[in-house]
Amino acid sequence: MILILDFGSQYTQLIARRIRDCDIYCEIIPFNKSIENIKKQSVSGIILSGGPASVIKEDSPVVSKEIFKIGKPVLGICYGQQLMCKILGGKVDNSSSREFGRAALKVKKNCDLFKNFWFEGNSYNVWMSHGDKIKKIPDGFSKIGESKNAPFAIIADEKRKFYGVQFHPEVIHTDNGIKLLENFSKKICKIKNNWNMKSYKDQAIDKIKGIVGNKHVICGLSGGVDSTVTAILLHKAIGKNLSCVFVDNGLLRLNEAKQVVNLFTKNYDINLIFVDASSDFLSALQNVEDPEDKRKIIGRKFIEIFEKEAKKLNEVEFLAQGTLYPDIIESISFSGAPSAKIKSHHNVGGLPEKMKLSLIEPLRDLFKDEVRKLGEELDIPRDFIQRHPFPGPGLGIRVIGPVDKLKLDILRKADEIYINEIKKVGLYDEIWQAFAVLLPVKTVGVMGDERTYEYVCSLRAVTSQDGMTADFYKFDTSFLGNVSTKIVNEVKGINRVVYDITSKPPGTIEWE
Repeated sequence: MILILDFGSQYTQLIARRIRDCDIYCEIIPFNKSIENIKKQSVSGIILSGGPASVIKEDSPVVSKEIFKIGKPVLGICYGQQLMCKILGGKVDNSSSREFGRAALKVKKNCDLFKNFWFEGNSYNVWMSHGDKIKKIPDGFSKIGESKNAPFAIIADEKRKFYGVQFHPEVIHTDNGIKLLENFSKKICKIKNNWNMKSYKDQAIDKIKGIVGNKHVICGLSGGVDSTVTAILLHKAIGKNLSCVFVDNGLLRLNEAKQVVNLFTKNYDINLIFVDASSDFLSALQNVEDPEDKRKIIGRKFIEIFEKEAKKLNEVEFLAQGTLYPDIIESISFSGAPSAKIKSHHNVGGLPEKMKLSLIEPLRDLFKDEVRKLGEELDIPRDFIQRHPFPGPGLGIRVIGPVDKLKLDILRKADEIYINEIKKVGLYDEIWQAFAVLLPVKTVGVMGDERTYEYVCSLRAVTSQDGMTADFYKFDTSFLGNVSTKIVNEVKGINRVVYDITSKPPGTIEWE
């Protein structure tokens, strides 16, 4: 496999995603894992990720020099390149001219890293994000490429198979960046295709059997794709030892509770426990404005219900959740990595410290599109698998500010209209995620010659490959105008509709 050492970059997960796109297995570990631990793993190549720190500061994260003595190819990306350079005897210094965003890379010399798709003397677009720059490269390295503000944008020691790039090949803005990662994995590290969802499914089932044995698991269903795939995967592994708890928390979309119950009772022989706890959740959320508080309250309430239901069953020891890779990176960094916490995820941040059930998360190494592929391998109906992502806290984080039943009912109707109109024009599968948000703002309007003072609804739709970055979907203005008219005419409580055109970054996909 390829082992990725994480130095805190928000792009680290993208490196893994791109390598998996090339049908190569990879894992991410904290940068400060011991060299002994690394040597024990079946590693064919190592990637040092980017990160927000500066290698010239004393407290910056480092790796042991021994990493370069185990005889495996190493690729350093951005911070990883500068760190490799510093450890091996080069010099890194502050730069008066920083480089962020698209830059032109001039290839000065051919190299195995980009053999057959980048060529000496040509220039290519790459994505930069650095303040420091390399002043001197270590002995044995050659200068391979440069940009305006990075004289050593690519360096290589081809004899030892050490490579460093100042740019980010993992982002789509870099020309042939994925090919570069594929070249490193397949040509330089000599790894054959060894990663696909069928093999993952088989391995995951075997792993679940080994962990759970004859004990019982409760799986929390939220009504979304992730928890559904988790449940069916567990069912394949442990059969009758699985009980699914579906909680109507009062924060679901229109008619969603009924749809989920029908899916499981009509298609699967799974013990489904349905709990209507909507009043409990709404009481707990009364007057709560802070989104982090909302997530934690909702998370704790879920766990309380799960533990209560677990007591009714014999030998329940595990709670299953549909946590994904992006959930982890947006909630907590790996131990010691200096990445910024963006928000706590409902599957990560809301768990009580003394939870009485052991946690099992069979999807935590997967991205959303990989989960969909796994769902197809499990023969889950395609219409359900291709549903847009829906957060565990549900509409609780799409009603901005305090949550109550009236606001939720208003939002449900608006969201239903919006999604139905998207489906009518055949755009649903082109969009990664679309939803409506109810803002804590009222504006003046005029309906039937009368003054209104009602809420503002914001529509959100984004395109993305993995949820780590996203751009707003560019609807025709005629479509937006039609949706706005329908919502204002048909949903009492809304008199103004706006469209969110923020990308990620700087925004997140969800508002809270």
